[in-house]
Amino acid sequence: MNKLTRFITDIIMKRTLCYMAVSVAFVVSTVPANGFLHTEGAKIVNTEGEEVLLRGFGLGGWLVPEGYMLKVPGYGSPTTIRNRIIDLIGEDGAEEFYGIYRENYVAKQDIDTIASWGVNSIRLPMHYRLLSPEQGVYNEAGFGFIDSLLSWCESNQLYLILDMHCAPGGQNSDNISDSDGEAKLWTQPENQDHLVELWRTLADRYAGEEWIGGYDLINEPVMPDGYTNSDLRKLYLRLKNAVREVDTNHMIFIEGNWYATDFSEMTPPFDGNMVYAFHKYWNETNTASISQYLNIRKKWGVPLWLGESGENSNPWFYQTIALMEENNIGWNWWTHKKVDTHTSPYSVHRTEGYNDILDYWNGNAEKPGESVARQALVEFAHKFALDSCDFRPDVLAAIVNRESAAKPQPYTKLTLPGTISGVHYDIGMQGSAYYDTEYIKTRWDADQPWNKGYNYRNDGVDITEVEYDDELVYAIGHIEGGEWVTYTIDVPYDGEYDVACVIAGESAGGQLQLFLDGEPLTSQVDVPETGGWEEWKSLSLGEMELPAGEHTIKLLFHQGGFNFLRFRFTAKENDTFGAVDSHTLIGNNFPNPFNSETSIPILVSRESDAVVRVYDISGALVSTVFHGLLAEGEQTIMWDGQNNEGAPASSGIYFYELNIRGEKRVQDMLLVR
Repeated sequence: MNKLTRFITDIIMKRTLCYMAVSVAFVVSTVPANGFLHTEGAKIVNTEGEEVLLRGFGLGGWLVPEGYMLKVPGYGSPTTIRNRIIDLIGEDGAEEFYGIYRENYVAKQDIDTIASWGVNSIRLPMHYRLLSPEQGVYNEAGFGFIDSLLSWCESNQLYLILDMHCAPGGQNSDNISDSDGEAKLWTQPENQDHLVELWRTLADRYAGEEWIGGYDLINEPVMPDGYTNSDLRKLYLRLKNAVREVDTNHMIFIEGNWYATDFSEMTPPFDGNMVYAFHKYWNETNTASISQYLNIRKKWGVPLWLGESGENSNPWFYQTIALMEENNIGWNWWTHKKVDTHTSPYSVHRTEGYNDILDYWNGNAEKPGESVARQALVEFAHKFALDSCDFRPDVLAAIVNRESAAKPQPYTKLTLPGTISGVHYDIGMQGSAYYDTEYIKTRWDADQPWNKGYNYRNDGVDITEVEYDDELVYAIGHIEGGEWVTYTIDVPYDGEYDVACVIAGESAGGQLQLFLDGEPLTSQVDVPETGGWEEWKSLSLGEMELPAGEHTIKLLFHQGGFNFLRFRFTAKENDTFGAVDSHTLIGNNFPNPFNSETSIPILVSRESDAVVRVYDISGALVSTVFHGLLAEGEQTIMWDGQNNEGAPASSGIYFYELNIRGEKRVQDMLLVR
């Protein structure tokens, strides 16, 4: 991660978490009281009788690595992924890799961070083999992962829901259950015996743990040919009985057939402390899409829980959670972290060495040597640490910020004069922060790309990776007429600005227009052809007067057919910086004259290394005030009136110099003791 990316990421993280902390509008008890959760009619309540609407995140990929999350070809199952790694680096190497991988994928910092988002629960996908590789054999180290996680959850007052994501033999025929292609949980009865014994052991171990929220007995079962929901119900009854032999405290969560969507024969309820847990992917976000579950709750008086959802666009996230909240249904989002993703709050970087391994697995490269592969996989495993990941503030806002549909928030601080990247439009929903013609996927059986670029952000706005000035950057592409984006900007001073943008396109015909706080700032501007989709040219939008304060700029694409990279607002004149003839500015210090300290205003067009020095009237160096990285936009550098030795400078005229990218700017000031 380069310095600019890290700086932006840090700022985004701080700002986003800050506004989320004050804007999450969850009404039903979010911070639970001590005591076991249990059902009371159609509600989940705590020991005080207060309703608790479960809201949380799943830890997918941690104990159950999935191929699509790791970009493994063919979406490999946990076992096939492990076998591929063993083929490269042997059993010992694989153990080393998975040890580092698990240590970094979920650590206490992850749970602390998730808790800071205002949720109250965690769902843990488990693999039976990590806990009990065969019936009657138990792995204490596997249970140790649950124990550590439970302690982290307890310290954050988060309920932990245990999810049997991979049952013995596989509860469906897919890689997500670590199946070999046959759902042998159903076709080989001994696997059911193993599962029953494992759940009894889990329930016995955690029966007294108040921060265990409950047991999700089987994730996404799919009955094979010749088996019905009646067979699924029979196994649930066995599992329930085994749990209740040792644990009457905890709720059990029951998922329906066909990936937790078909609950026929799952009624009537068969336990007094159970919840029907459905999953929702790639369908509409209206009441009709969950009507079958609402009918079950109404008829049988049993709580509902959306145990898994995600893998869509930000608007779909927001609308789905709004639907749950409106119908008093708790939810759990899949998942908090993945590799090279724009659909989870955190994205893990693929290393160059891991990409080489993927090339080999894809048949596009020679097999790497064992030592090379081992080093590459260990390096990749360390990238799962939270501090090494990229934060996706737009994704998190769509999930936990109920105000984002009506009140857009800045993606990052944008101060004029300076450059505004096109992809730094506001965080918010379709129709508030932006408008795009395609922004959501509502069919599981059809290709509906909500973002043709699938880069950087998860909105409808199509973001593509392009080359500019020999660097790979992001631009808005696939623009269609009528689409628009908004930017929240801070203008420190009234002033006149020259405004230009950088565009590229193969043909003419595009048109754009700027609005300031809803009023036209420019007329419609024709966009010329530039000779190619990455043949960038500057397009002048004219001169304009901007008042001081926070404002919203709306960029409307009347006609599309081009790529949009960035704006540049160049100040022509203002009281602080005077007449401007460069994109790097040093302004009038204030106060001036000064007695003890003074502020030196600086405007920078892009992040750069810079030095600010103070000289006396003879030209001798008095103090190096600043030497480091200046972020894009307005900065303020303080001088405390002391020299490099820490002694007070005497009264007199001094000169302060900004040296940045080979340019030097000098101003004078007066120190009066």
